[in-house]
Formats: sequence, structure tokens, C-alpha cells
Amino acid sequence: MAKLTKKQKEAHAKIEKDKLYSVEEASALVKEITKTKFDASVDLAVRLGVDPRKANQMVRGVVTLPHGTGKDVKVLALVTPDKEADAKEAGADYVGLNEYLDKIKGGWTDVDVIITMPSVMGKLGPLGRVLGPRGLMPNPKTGTVTMDVGKAVSDVKAGKIDFKVDKTGIVHAAIGKASFSADKIAGNAKELLDTLLKLKPAAAKGVYMKSIYMSSTMSPSVQLDPKTV
Repeated sequence: MAKLTKKQKEAHAKIEKDKLYSVEEASALVKEITKTKFDASVDLAVRLGVDPRKANQMVRGVVTLPHGTGKDVKVLALVTPDKEADAKEAGADYVGLNEYLDKIKGGWTDVDVIITMPSVMGKLGPLGRVLGPRGLMPNPKTGTVTMDVGKAVSDVKAGKIDFKVDKTGIVHAAIGKASFSADKIAGNAKELLDTLLKLKPAAAKGVYMKSIYMSSTMSPSVQLDPKTV
């Protein structure tokens, strides 16, 4: 095991062993122990009492973080000419159709979110092998396949994120930046956790939120008390 640096030891020392923190306490502590020279991302990892292999226990959804993500999200709007003005006005970074489909076929994926229309989805099907592994394939369930392209772009720019439980039963999500105030980090964390609670599958038995950890890029994780959510 690699030796911890002096800063890493100091960070670990500030986390009380076996203590379960409230959302507010964890948000303040993660800010305190983050010592990176760049603006680190703050992440939540929530282990759920579900079996993702069963369709009736899949947890997937979207949430608009009240204080945004702190990230400049690059949006590609793949739309027909009649929707281009709406997408541009809403702040899409790239707007068009065939020229961008050709770029994606060539391997270009320099965007964070792709928003499109139902009538265009047929053209995206063959690009699944490029977009799927990168999590870029639009999906009606996440609001990225819609006729209201302008609203979809605005929502993403304002801090709307989508999440999905992974095969181990954990939901990972970035909820802001270390430069945010502790109150803003806590506000975003609570919004995500409240949304997850509302999505509890009826088929999930026993404890739903088994464990919650908050961390920033390169920081140790802080365990939250699920009972305080």
C-alpha cells in the first residue's frame, strides 16, 4: 500500500473513526480536507438495497441541482432546422444534425450531453457503439429526447444531471465543486438524496439506503448517516 502524504494524513486525522455525519457536517468537512490546487469535484456514492439485475429494482432518474454542478457542461443539440434557433437561444454549444452525425461516426465525442428529438433517434441508433459506452446516448427517461429542445438545453445548463444505479447497487453522482460554500454542497446533496428516496422501487425490501459517502477528487471519503436523510 502506498504511503500517505503529510496532507493526506492530516485529512484522514480530521475524520472521526466510526462517526456517521449529517449532510451539513459532511459538506463542511469535505471542504476542509480538500487540498487540491484545482477546483475539485464533490461526489456522492450511495449504496442502495436493490438488485439492479432485476428490472423492477432498477433505479434511474434525473435531478436538477439547486446550485448547479459548477461545471461548464458542453451540450450538443441534434435537431432539425426548425428547432435550431430554440437550441441556440437556450445555450447549446453545438447545434446541427447531419454534420455532427458524421463527426460522431468519425469518433468525435467532445461533449457532455446530447439532446435530440424523437424523429432523429432513428439516425442515432447506428451510433450506439460510440455513444453508449460514453454515456452519451439520449434517452426519453432522462429528458434528452424531447420536442421541447430549448427547455431541455436550459435544464442541463442549469444543473440537471441524470443518474443510474450501477451493477453493484451504487449510485455515483457529482454534486458540485469544492469551491462551493458548504451550504450549497449540502443543498445539492439533499436534493439528490431526496430524489433517490422518491424512486425507491416497490420490489426493494429491507433497508433502502445502506450507506452514503461524500468525497472530493483525491480526498478521503466521509460517511453520512442515512437516518438523517
